[in-house]
Amino acid sequence: MTTLWERSRQVAVQTILDTAVRLFAEQGYEQTTIAQIAREAGISQRSLFRYFGTKEDLVCGDQEALGELLKRTVEQQPAEMSAWDALRAGFEVILTANHPPERALELSRLIFETPSLRARYIEKRLRWQAELVPVVRARLGDGPGHAAPDTQAKAIVATVFACIDTATELWAGHDGRIDLADLYDQCLAAVRDHG
Repeated sequence: MTTLWERSRQVAVQTILDTAVRLFAEQGYEQTTIAQIAREAGISQRSLFRYFGTKEDLVCGDQEALGELLKRTVEQQPAEMSAWDALRAGFEVILTANHPPERALELSRLIFETPSLRARYIEKRLRWQAELVPVVRARLGDGPGHAAPDTQAKAIVATVFACIDTATELWAGHDGRIDLADLYDQCLAAVRDHG
């Protein structure tokens, strides 16, 4: 059961996010200031920073928590599941972990259209990749004809991330009219079937 404090916090976070996304859409990410967001949300800048550490966090969310959720989800998949399928299951969980699909679509557009957000997004994704390599390596068999486990694990993780990013960019470019999971599957099939 959530406490009154937790519910109040959730309402405040949602109000701040709604305000920020509206302002970013109306006037652009770079042109929107933290002061404007705080003022329009009816809070002080200091209060806003208690909920979000940086302006980028308003768009990218708590990437550390999402990275942990992704890693934990991949680790929890059945041992017989392939590394490819375990990673797909992890991404399915985090795609809707923080936002409903409409909000995720708005935020994805912002990330792909704003160079500073895209850079922050890529930086955090590289950290996620490094954290996932040992998890994927543990799933790989050591039979004849296999690449060195680190090489294979890094290649699989990098491929999956490239396919997720490509699928997400296509999804945002088509205003969410194409299923994101289908786009991901198409991207991955294109890489794996024609390697």
